[in-house]
Amino acid sequence: AGDCVYCRLMSVQSGVFLSNSPSDTEAFAREIGRVISSSDTLLLHGPVGVGKSHLARSLIQALMDVPEDVPSPTYTLVQTYNTNVAEVWHADLYRISDAVEIEGLGLTEAFESAICLIEWPEILGDEAPRDAVSLFFATGIEKNQREIILRWTDPKWQNRLADIIDD
Repeated sequence: AGDCVYCRLMSVQSGVFLSNSPSDTEAFAREIGRVISSSDTLLLHGPVGVGKSHLARSLIQALMDVPEDVPSPTYTLVQTYNTNVAEVWHADLYRISDAVEIEGLGLTEAFESAICLIEWPEILGDEAPRDAVSLFFATGIEKNQREIILRWTDPKWQNRLADIIDD
């Protein structure tokens, strides 16, 4: 049947999580931590300062036995963590100007076995895993409010996310 772009677009599922505070976002990350597993990828979209790193940091800490400091990978590009669930790769692609640089990071291999949290995933282009869930962050009306829209095409996410998002 080939790769049917229309078919993929028609099978897009979505949901929304409204966070009213950083602690709401942390609680949401813990809920994601209950349903995420090896070879899962979260693509974190949104402008600077909207909470992508906060969610990633909170999720990584939720997966650890003893939470440790989780620095932003803005300058290192990728940070890895050993957790109870799987190895976690947290990548910040903001400073990458060409998709060719992605190969040198080892992300394509990590997608196969690790949990991958990717900030600024637009640079991945066609290298983004098709079974990833995309989280689109936007500021809300109130100062600390964030709207997180989740979109996916892989059916595995529907049951996993059903209890933690609004349709």
